[in-house]
Formats: sequence, C-alpha cells, structure tokens
Amino acid sequence: MELQEKKKNRTEQKTDMQNKEKALLTQLDEIAKQDLCLAFSGGVDSSLLLKLVMDASAKYGTKVYAVTFQTRLHPPCDLETATRVAKEVGAVHEVLFVDELEQEAIRYNPENRCYLCKHYLFGKLLEFARDHGVTQVLDGTNEDDLHVYRPGRKALREYGVISPLAACHVTKTEVKALAAKYSVSVAHRPSTPCMATRLPYGAEINYDVLDRIADGEAWLHTLFGAEENLRLRVHGDVVRLEIAPERMGEVLEKREEMIAYLKKLGFSYLTMDLEGFRSGSMDEKITQKEETK
Repeated sequence: MELQEKKKNRTEQKTDMQNKEKALLTQLDEIAKQDLCLAFSGGVDSSLLLKLVMDASAKYGTKVYAVTFQTRLHPPCDLETATRVAKEVGAVHEVLFVDELEQEAIRYNPENRCYLCKHYLFGKLLEFARDHGVTQVLDGTNEDDLHVYRPGRKALREYGVISPLAACHVTKTEVKALAAKYSVSVAHRPSTPCMATRLPYGAEINYDVLDRIADGEAWLHTLFGAEENLRLRVHGDVVRLEIAPERMGEVLEKREEMIAYLKKLGFSYLTMDLEGFRSGSMDEKITQKEETK
C-alpha cells in the first residue's frame, strides 16, 4: 500500500507540473506577441523564462530584450553567466550599469533595503523599456518567492512587472526541472542573491567587505564545488559560514587552509553555523517578529 501511495503521489506531482508548464507556455505565447524586456540575472529562473519567451517570440517576430544590471552588489560571475546564456539562446543582451550604494537609504541597509533596491533598479529598467517602445517587463519571481520575506515584490507590483512563473505557481524545484527539460545550461546553478544579504540589517554596506566576501565564497566553491550552496555571513569581526550539514565534516578537515585564506582576507573570527545553509537567514528575526504579530 505504501509503495502504491508513493507512485500515486509521484504521478500527481508529474501531472501538476505538466499543467503548470502548459499554463506557463500559454501565458508566454500571449506575452510574446509584443516586444518585451526581461530582467535577466543569468540565474535559473530568468534563464528558463528567457529560453521560453525566445522560442515563443520566434513565431511572431517580436523582440526580446534580456536586460542585466552590472552592479557590485552581485559577483562578477553573474554578468559573465548572463552574457553566456543570452548568447546561447540568441537573445539581445543589454547591460545597465548601476551603483545602488549611491542611494544613501540603501547604503545604510534598512530592513526594507530589498524594496528600495528593487524600486531603484526596476525604475532604470522601465526607463530602458520606454526608450525602446516596450510596455511589457518580466521578471523571474517564482511561487516559492511569494512565501518568504521579499519586500522587493512591492516594487515589482508598483511598476506592473509581470512574473509568469509566480502567476503559474511554478516552484523553484519545478523551475529547475523545466530548465533541465529545455536544456537550459544553468539548470543546476545555485542561487547567487545580492551580496548585501551577507550583512545584518543596519550594518552599513561598503564595497570593501562585499569584495572580500565574494572572494571568500568563490574560493570556498573551489573546495566544495561550484554548485554547492554556501554563504559567508559577516557580523562585524565575525564571519559565519553556512553550508549543508553533511559537508560540515569536510569543513573541519579543511579548517587550517580555510583559516589561512579567510584570515588573509581580513576576517578576524571564523565560525560555522550549526544549522547549516538556509536561504535568507538574515531575515529570520524579521519573520519571527511577523509571526508573533
């Protein structure tokens, strides 16, 4: 009975994803009848969307602008990946140069930083769209993003940004499965969120510490694999490593070389978070406050 139940659940999950895929393709087919801009980071969500809207737009002869922000709040590898993926699917790739820390409100890292940042960035994107006669702007928000602390979604709503994955209830797991199905080269690429998420709210953001964090994480990926989800969270003089619990034994085995490298980057005290990697851990106090209201 247990085996039959598992098979039934797998069948239902497969059918559910097929229905979502059909709904997504239908929506994108309609959207692709007009020129559009896609906020394109090179991550799996926006890369899947780019592949699908490029396929749809080919039927109508419409233009798809894949627009990437070049910003020091994201590691350089993001732009390199976005450029490569855009070339793979034959998209027009546009790069907008921005400096979020010119905005004093963002630099001091308030709890609504994500909203302020998205408002600033998508304001630039909508300017680009208007200059190119485009009225549709898309982004890669997925269903899972709707259920965690994402103040930036407010800015997307204010600007009328279309989020097809979220609209069709496509989860992150399903995005990865569809990306693999459609041969998107970054199907298994881990998320690379804004570097400001490595700092606690209220800590002033400066490029020196962000560059050191990016350097440290890039080096750690050479030890644990390019697709390993890991983060260096910085609390003053203390750096906190988040990595999957099953990799913690390896961390201890490699502790001496890790200490040497990270101290060379200027981090005084090195710790490992026993809870392991979890996305958005700097938001935990905020979500706890929200839950107790």
